[in-house]
Amino acid sequence: MNSVFKGLVLVCGLLSLSGCSPSKSETFTFTAELPPNVYYHADAVYVPAKGETCRVPGGKNTWVEFNRHWRKEYKPDSKIALYRTVSGCPLVISHLRLQIYATYGTDRGDFGVDNAGMVVREELPVEYIESFNALGESVFYGQCQWLFRTSGSKRRIVKILDCKDTDATGALTRGRPVAGYTLDQLPGKTVKMKIKLLAEERPYMGDTWVKVPNGWKRCMGKGFEDPYAFCRGNYKDFSHFMMPDGKQCTVYPGCTE
Repeated sequence: MNSVFKGLVLVCGLLSLSGCSPSKSETFTFTAELPPNVYYHADAVYVPAKGETCRVPGGKNTWVEFNRHWRKEYKPDSKIALYRTVSGCPLVISHLRLQIYATYGTDRGDFGVDNAGMVVREELPVEYIESFNALGESVFYGQCQWLFRTSGSKRRIVKILDCKDTDATGALTRGRPVAGYTLDQLPGKTVKMKIKLLAEERPYMGDTWVKVPNGWKRCMGKGFEDPYAFCRGNYKDFSHFMMPDGKQCTVYPGCTE
């Protein structure tokens, strides 16, 4: 899918929506195949069905959350209604706002998050529509990678999650993982998001780490109080840093030279 379409889906979901009869009660299943310590949170977003002029006051209850408490009650399968009625207004699903969470340490803040999405319309250009197999399952793909940096005067390692869309072969496309479906495709079907986590990590910011045979060394910069500590051509003075578990190291990720 092209990047313009992906941006519309993930940022605002404001493409013109059309639906069908709100008397139906079809559902579909959204699920995900994710690496260990990776989870998803989803918001199913609803708007007035085609031909409806009603509005929900303040937009209240026009979305439904799944895996809100992903740390404690994560479930890979989410059964999602295509239609709802809120404040007497018939609604139809517009899109799923998806967030991919991954943890890398034991502290509560040791996680990264990035976005994905799924759009639903009555009609879409054929090149934007995903297909289903004979078992009624459709899969869209993505890959994530950890970007590492240091934080604070102790230079503790923290990580940022960066996720991108791929095709079935793993080749990168553009934008975040996203898929598009027409409304009549979904009743009784299963949509799966399949994410790969790359083994190789890379620095979050350029000119802060130097590649060495067994990993990366952190440039010293002006000292431990220097929040950015750019190398600026000094590839001889390096600093130690702290791993998420508190270990003092000089090379990432192997710790020692």
